[in-house]
Amino acid sequence: MNFSGIIRYICGHRTIIVVVLCLFELCLVSRSIAGTGKKADEKVYLVHADELRYDQYGPVPDAQIVKGRVHFTHKGSSLWCDSAYFYQQSNSVKAFGHVRYVQGKEVSLKADRAAYDGIRQLLEARNNVVLTHGNKILYTDSLDYDRFNDYAYFFEGGRLVDGKDRLVSDWGDYNLKTREATFWYNVKMRTGDRTVTTDELHYDTQKSLAHVIGPSKIIQNGSVINTSDGYFDSKSDRAEMYGRSTVVDKDKEITGDSLFYNKRTGLARGLGNVVYVDKRNRNQLTGQRLIYNEKTGYGFATGHALVKDYSQEDTLYMHADSMKVYTFNINTDSMYRKVHCFNHVKVYRQDIQAICDSLVFNSQDSCMTMYRDPIAWNGTRQILGEIIKVYMNDSTVREAHVINQALSVERIPGEKYFNQLSSKEISGYFIKGKIRRVFASGNAKAIFYPIDDKDSTLQGHIYIETDTIKMFISPERKLEKIWTPKNTGVMLPMTQIPAEKLKLPEFAWFEELRPTDPEDVFHWRGKDEGSALKVIKRHEAPLQKINPVSR
Repeated sequence: MNFSGIIRYICGHRTIIVVVLCLFELCLVSRSIAGTGKKADEKVYLVHADELRYDQYGPVPDAQIVKGRVHFTHKGSSLWCDSAYFYQQSNSVKAFGHVRYVQGKEVSLKADRAAYDGIRQLLEARNNVVLTHGNKILYTDSLDYDRFNDYAYFFEGGRLVDGKDRLVSDWGDYNLKTREATFWYNVKMRTGDRTVTTDELHYDTQKSLAHVIGPSKIIQNGSVINTSDGYFDSKSDRAEMYGRSTVVDKDKEITGDSLFYNKRTGLARGLGNVVYVDKRNRNQLTGQRLIYNEKTGYGFATGHALVKDYSQEDTLYMHADSMKVYTFNINTDSMYRKVHCFNHVKVYRQDIQAICDSLVFNSQDSCMTMYRDPIAWNGTRQILGEIIKVYMNDSTVREAHVINQALSVERIPGEKYFNQLSSKEISGYFIKGKIRRVFASGNAKAIFYPIDDKDSTLQGHIYIETDTIKMFISPERKLEKIWTPKNTGVMLPMTQIPAEKLKLPEFAWFEELRPTDPEDVFHWRGKDEGSALKVIKRHEAPLQKINPVSR
């Protein structure tokens, strides 16, 4: 063979020689790696390939081209694929076809293709990517896995499956050390029967705790939560919400600066400008601090507490320092509530106003019972005593009962005179919001001024002392008739009334304490010193001494 023939032979078998040289180089590298454990850990190592070639004139002249059952290792991890470009100089790999990556016992990844940088310890996986970490699986089409920091970043959409929890978003990351994930844009989380929609969600997979930031909506079993800063525990069905949040559960709604909600127990707590609305029963409870249990119907409110009852034609406003709500026969057709209000109670409705120290309202019979120095007003009439019971019918007062030290005072319009009635007990009965009958019993005393029907002038001054008084009043608020048993009385002309006879000894007029509008219920104006009712100790019947009977 001449020189030119040798040249042709060599050129014709260039590829074979290159492969042989590469294999020789690989053997030297393998031997060098085997000699020093540190280098073996730092370098990407080709464990196996069915085919290896090197083409310096091809599209990847600086890469070794490997095919068939390709297997790489690096720092305790393994990568398998159908084919790859192996850049030994830069310690990196581009893998194609059925890419599978395994790190330790918990981390594995599958993808259509991937690029691995051994220096930065960065794995870039693309197309049909599945990252498995324990029982957590992340699906995406674009994922970067930072081995050094144990972080996985995904974009172009991703889905995380963690037991019963399912999360999807456009972007996100997952910390394999802390097992915490963050999702951004078009985030949707499903956990059991709960669905969370937001644009930013932080999720602790170990605790099953989700934290949403920004406008977010949570739907669960018909309940809807709107918040901009909320924490949700999938394991315990608890939620903590900040930044003016709202919970809507069927016909009930609670809003507050901070809300704490437990779906299992039905307990909801609110702090800061809390508003609870019962749409079914048409009432509302507000306060700075509120507790309500939707399963038991128990509620507590304090701090600017207010009840609004708009179940009737006219709205009732009731304020107290603190309020408690008890629900009976909850979620039945016979359900009713009792509201306990205590300290600085004020009530306003167009047809009735009241103040007292404590109050109980029963929706079953629409009865409002006031305790400790109560006063109630209706039109030009004022009543007070030790206890006042007011029964309401539709949008008007049906009847009122004043118990012990009872006093009823009515200002005569346009005059300086007052119709007055005092006794142990007084009962008033109303028709369409207007008083029509008044019954007084027990040491009854009365001053009233009959009115002439023709010219509406006062006919005189009548004073009566008796045991029982029954008055019947016209719709125009004129005294039609009066009935008493045996009585002591006197009638005086209007011009001959002594000044000391104008008022009963028990007379009191507290117009300045009367609530004037719904906002006025928050402004307490107490009685002057010495004007409060004195507590009268009731006499008890003495025990009977029974002498033994001799037989």
